[in-house]
Amino acid sequence: MGMAIAASKGGVKNEINITPLVDVVLVLLIIFMVVTPLLQRGRDVHLPKVKQPADNKKQTDPLVLSITPDGKIYVETVRYGDDKIEAKIAREISADPNKRVLLKGDESVTVGDVRKLMDHTKRAGAKAVQLAVEEIKKK
Repeated sequence: MGMAIAASKGGVKNEINITPLVDVVLVLLIIFMVVTPLLQRGRDVHLPKVKQPADNKKQTDPLVLSITPDGKIYVETVRYGDDKIEAKIAREISADPNKRVLLKGDESVTVGDVRKLMDHTKRAGAKAVQLAVEEIKKK
């Protein structure tokens, strides 16, 4: 009987209050919206598309090199000129001689630009350069 009296005077309610739930969901949504763009490595470029990409079994953390449509070169997210790119790659390779090098070239850059960056990586001591491509999704 004491329970019935407390409920009628504003005590215990048997309804679900969804306001805290909505608050938590909105905070999580905002966190995901802020963090997701930070997960991408290198610069944003439009990769060439292929039907059958190579299957890489090794999952070591690569050094990401990017060439933007205007020909600018980035190591991860930091821009380097032609005069300093080779020294930066050499420092990264000397820190980890087995480090993979992943080259992300925009689909609009010329083969000459990609080849020039590949030559820089070769002179810097990289064993191999992998080219990033985007897989064509089958419909």
